[in-house]
Amino acid sequence: MNDDFYRHLFEKPNHNKNVPPNKAIAHWALNVIGLLYPEVANNGFADPQELKTYALGLQRELREIICLATGCASGVADPLSERFFDELPELYRTLNTDIQSIYEGDPAAHNEFEVVRTYPGFFAICFYRMAHILSDYGVPLVPRILTEYAHSKTGIDIHPAAQIGEYFYIDHGTGIVIGETTVIGNHVKLYQGVTLGALSVHKHHAGSKRHPTVEDHVVIYSGATILGGDTVIGHDCTIGGNVWLTQSIAPYSTVYHSPNINVRTLNELL
Repeated sequence: MNDDFYRHLFEKPNHNKNVPPNKAIAHWALNVIGLLYPEVANNGFADPQELKTYALGLQRELREIICLATGCASGVADPLSERFFDELPELYRTLNTDIQSIYEGDPAAHNEFEVVRTYPGFFAICFYRMAHILSDYGVPLVPRILTEYAHSKTGIDIHPAAQIGEYFYIDHGTGIVIGETTVIGNHVKLYQGVTLGALSVHKHHAGSKRHPTVEDHVVIYSGATILGGDTVIGHDCTIGGNVWLTQSIAPYSTVYHSPNINVRTLNELL
């Protein structure tokens, strides 16, 4: 490389140079999950006061993260970090509905402990729900770092601004994509490879409703692709595997893809 290119790299503006490394932000989130679910952590506390002290330490870490992410805008980091931890009981309640949904919906799940410790869907949902709270606060960059960390670990890509109801169940989640303006109701179940995406990705569509709405009690099987901000999957629908949808579906509908599969025996081929 020549000197001009080195100079170009050196002089590149770095507006967010103070934002903590992605790993540090993810580490904070993992510790919050470990606070709520000790079964995924090695924490040992002598009494509730010690646990409270630990939680206050995580709150201080979040305050520092928000401060750096927002350029330490005056008076922002303290109230937001305090508000986040005030919301932890509600976050915990919502996550428990997700655990219950996974446990009751998957015959392979032997207990809730197993769900918490081993299910990538629950891991991704944990990161999404924390990121969504921070996204609602208007914290820049950090929510996306959190969900992309979970994406890198699970293959499940959930935009932090998506709105997802309670009792959310992701079964074998690799390849799931949930776009920014997606709205998902309660008791919705997604299998691997489901895309809830946009019909087009032009930059001028930013800020518009580009991704579908999925109402309550919908099951979407593997490989289904549902696109468009005007597309509404009515409640109690079942969407079969590999379906491609760009139109709304009435409640209580079953939609399936019918491929032509031919099976021949060896005798027929001879």
